[in-house]
Amino acid sequence: MAVMARVFRQQIDEGILDRAAGLFARHGFTQTSVQAVADAVGLSKAGLLHYFPSKEALREAVFRRSLELQREVHDQVADLPPGPERDRLAIETIVDQAMARPGLVSLTLGLHTTLDAWAVETRTLVEAFGTGPDPEPERLMRITGALGALSILVLAAHRAGKGSAWRPHVVATSYDALGHSREIPEAAR
Repeated sequence: MAVMARVFRQQIDEGILDRAAGLFARHGFTQTSVQAVADAVGLSKAGLLHYFPSKEALREAVFRRSLELQREVHDQVADLPPGPERDRLAIETIVDQAMARPGLVSLTLGLHTTLDAWAVETRTLVEAFGTGPDPEPERLMRITGALGALSILVLAAHRAGKGSAWRPHVVATSYDALGHSREIPEAAR
């Protein structure tokens, strides 16, 4: 019974974090109220504060989960040398994360394209593409373009209810933005 309660709690936490991250991405942290997050997840303000005792605690939990997702991408590709295969796997992993957690990935990818203080923490995501800590400007622009395309296309797929149907196209478009062939690798089909 305790294991089931723990799994249920993790699902609730994940849902709250994803919705909060989506609101933070859309409106900014300061403009997102605890009540707005509570409304988005179907809880009262007091109910939300039961899970996260303050807005700052919620922000920190969202931030930690964002970093975990970035590390998951990096760990998935770490054994591959830089190049098209690593890029394809990184894109596929991020697309799958974005389909499952659109709010968290939207926040993470949005931070990548801003000068927000959290953006420094998106380096793990950039390095998943085989760059060093200081990538060449063209490579950084290509990664940023791929991540931007990915986030917009995943959100559009979600809104259209076509997530799995559009997945190969999202992967191909993002992969192409990295400067690779338009041909979809077999594993992405």
